[in-house]
Amino acid sequence: MNIKLKKRLLFILGFFTFFTICLISRIAWIQFVNGQEYQQKAFEQQTSNRTISPKRGTIYDRNMEPLAVSGSVETISCSPQVIKKLSLDVDKISSDLSAILSMDKETIRKKLVKSSRYELIKKKVDKDIGSKVRQWKKDNEIDGIYIDEDTKRFYPNSNLAAHVVGFTNVDNDGLDGVEKIMDKYLKGVPGKILSEVDASGVELSMGQEQYIQPQDGNDVILTIDETIQYFAEKTLEKAISDNNVINGATAIVMDPRNGEILALTSKPDFDLNNPRAAPSGVDKTAWTGTSTEDVQYLQKTVWRNKAVVDTYEPGSTFKPVTASAGLEEGLVTPETQVTDATIKVGGWNIHCWKPNAHLHETFREGVYNSCNPVFVRLAQQLGISKFYSYIKAFGFYQKTGIDLPGEAISIIHTKPTEIDMCTASFGQRFQITPIQLIQAYGAIANGGELITPHVVKEVIDSSGNVIKKYEPNVVRRVISKQTSGTVVDILRGVVDVGTGKNARVPGYKIGGKTGTSETVASKDIVVQGKNKRYIVSFSAIAPTDNPSLCVLVVLDWPDVYSPGGGMLVAPVVGKLIDDILTYQGVEKEYTDEDKKLLQKEVQVPDVKGKTVEEAIKILKQNKLEYKIEGSNKDMKAVVQAQTPKSSALLNENSLVILYTYKPESEAKATVPDVKNKSVYEATQAFKAVGLNIRINGTGTAVSQDKEAGKVITKGTVVEVMFRNIVSD
Repeated sequence: MNIKLKKRLLFILGFFTFFTICLISRIAWIQFVNGQEYQQKAFEQQTSNRTISPKRGTIYDRNMEPLAVSGSVETISCSPQVIKKLSLDVDKISSDLSAILSMDKETIRKKLVKSSRYELIKKKVDKDIGSKVRQWKKDNEIDGIYIDEDTKRFYPNSNLAAHVVGFTNVDNDGLDGVEKIMDKYLKGVPGKILSEVDASGVELSMGQEQYIQPQDGNDVILTIDETIQYFAEKTLEKAISDNNVINGATAIVMDPRNGEILALTSKPDFDLNNPRAAPSGVDKTAWTGTSTEDVQYLQKTVWRNKAVVDTYEPGSTFKPVTASAGLEEGLVTPETQVTDATIKVGGWNIHCWKPNAHLHETFREGVYNSCNPVFVRLAQQLGISKFYSYIKAFGFYQKTGIDLPGEAISIIHTKPTEIDMCTASFGQRFQITPIQLIQAYGAIANGGELITPHVVKEVIDSSGNVIKKYEPNVVRRVISKQTSGTVVDILRGVVDVGTGKNARVPGYKIGGKTGTSETVASKDIVVQGKNKRYIVSFSAIAPTDNPSLCVLVVLDWPDVYSPGGGMLVAPVVGKLIDDILTYQGVEKEYTDEDKKLLQKEVQVPDVKGKTVEEAIKILKQNKLEYKIEGSNKDMKAVVQAQTPKSSALLNENSLVILYTYKPESEAKATVPDVKNKSVYEATQAFKAVGLNIRINGTGTAVSQDKEAGKVITKGTVVEVMFRNIVSD
C-alpha cells in the first residue's frame, strides 16, 4: 500500500472519528444538558393542556356578610387541529355555537380554522348555557369542543362600598380596591386538565386524562360594617341631593381605638357588577368602557375614591390640631383669656368670620366660635418650627398607609413663612386628604396615639383558619391623654353651644368641628352660572365620654346660597352618628336640655263615631289638639270623619281635624311660608291654617317639604328644616 493511499485512509478514519465524537457529544448535550427542556417539549406535544380557574376568595364585612363572591360558570374552547384532522363541518359547528352562545358566527368560524392547538371561544358562560353546549356536543358526536369549569365574580350589593371592595377583570385579576390590594391572597392557583394526544393534537381514545385540582383563594374579612356602610351611603346621597352638590362627596367612619374603617364611601360611585358602564350624563351610544378615553374618564369620575386620592383645604376642621399643639405645649388652657380682634400678618388682615364681635373670650369660647385670629395668635406663640412639627407628628406630611390603592400625598409648605403658618393654623392654603384628617381626629379621640387606618381585618382559609391578622399599627404618640381629653371636651362644647350645634343629637354626646374652604374650580368641572366652588365638611367624635367613632363628611361644591359646614354638613353627621350608635345599641342618656329638644310622637286615636266632647277628651289624653270643621260645633255633635286617620303618628300638640258632617272632600289649607321663622313662629303659622308641622333641627327655618302657597288637605304634616345660622 503506497503512502498516498495510507494518508487517504487515515484522513477518512480521522474524519469519521471526529464526526463520531461530535455526534456522541451532541447526544450527550441533548440528553444531559437540555434533557429536561426536550422532555418538557415532548410532554407538551403528547398532551393537551387546558387551564381550570380557581375559585377566587370571598370578601366579607366584619360580620361575615359577603361583599364579593365567586359563582360557578364555564369556559367554551376548541382545538382547531382536532377539528381539521377529523374533517368536521366548520360551518355547521359555527352556526350551532353561534345560536347557543349568542355570538357572531364568523367570529367563531375564524377560531375553528386557525392553525393552533387551542382557541378560546367564550369565557364566563352561565351554567345553563354550558349544559346546552355539552348536550349539543353529545347529540352531534363532536370532538374538539371543550366545556371547562370556571368562576365569575359577583357583588351581591351592587354599588355598596364600591371604592373599598373594588373589582376584577375578566381573568379574575384584581383591578381596584381590596380586590387589587389583596389579590395574592384572593386569587388562588389554577388547575389543569391534561389529555394524551397524537402528533396532530387529537386525544387518544385509550389515553389517560389527568385532572390537577385548582387551589381556591383565601377569604378576606374587612373592618367594614355593611349596615354602617349602608347608613353612610344613604345619608351622603341625601346630602348631595338636598344641597345640589356638583363635584361629589365622601364620608368616612372610623373606630379611633384601633384605626378600623367601619364605612368609607365616595360619590359618585358605580355598580361593581358592571364597573365599565357609562356614567350618568355620558352619551351611551359612543361608549365602550374599554377605550383609553373611556377608562380615563371612569378613573376621573366614578372610579375615583375621593376619600383617599383627593386633596382639599380642610378649613376650620383643622383647628383642633392647632388647639392640641397649644394645649400640649402649655401655651393655653381652656380658660385662658384670648381675643378675636383682627390681626395683621405680612400685610394681610385676618378677621374672625364675625369681625371683632366676640372680642375678649376664653380659649374654649374661641374654639366654640371658630375665631380665626385666636388660632393665628396661638400659632405665633408656637413658632414656625414647633407648629409644623405638630403638623408632621399628626401625619400630614406622609401618606396614612391605608390598605387601599392610589393614596395621594398632601400638599403642604416645605419652607413655610409666617403668613403660611398663620393661614395654616385655621386650615387654609394647604391641602390634605380626608383619610389624613380622620386619622388625626382618631389621635385626638383615643388618648393621643396616631394609628394607621385600615380596611382589612384578617385573611382566612376555607376551613376558617386565620392566615394573616391585621393588628392596629400605632405610628407614634402625638399628644398626651390629658390634652386629648381636653380637646374632646372642647369639641363637645362646639356641638352643644358653638358653630357645630346643628350636629346635636338628644341623648348622645357628640363633639366636632365645622369646616368651609373656598377653592378654585377645576377646568374639568367648571359649571357656568353656578356659585363659587366651596368645599364644606364636618368632622366629629362620639360619644365624647368614651369615643368609639370618628366621622368625617365632605361635600365638594354644594350649589346653595349660603354654603357652610355648620349649616349643611353638621346635621348630616349628627343624623349618621344617631343611626350608627342606635344600631350599635348605645343607650341614650338625656340631659334636661335634650328633653326640651325631643319631639315625642303619639299615635292618633280613632275618635270617629264619638261625640265632639268625647273626642276632645281622648285627644287631650294623647296630648293632641283639635280643630272642628263644619257649622255644627255642638259638644254633643257626632264626629263623622277625622284627619289624619287613626294610627297615624304625629308629634305631641299636633292638630287633628274633626268633621261633624260627612265631607265629600276633605277641607283644604294653603301652606304658609315659614322660612326664616323660629320654631315657635313656624308652629303657630301652621296651626293657624290647620296644618301640622314636623320639626327637623333647631334654630331658624331654612326649608320646608311642601312649597309655600300650595293647597293641601288640612291636618297634613309639613316637615320644616331648622338650622342654627352659624359660620365656620
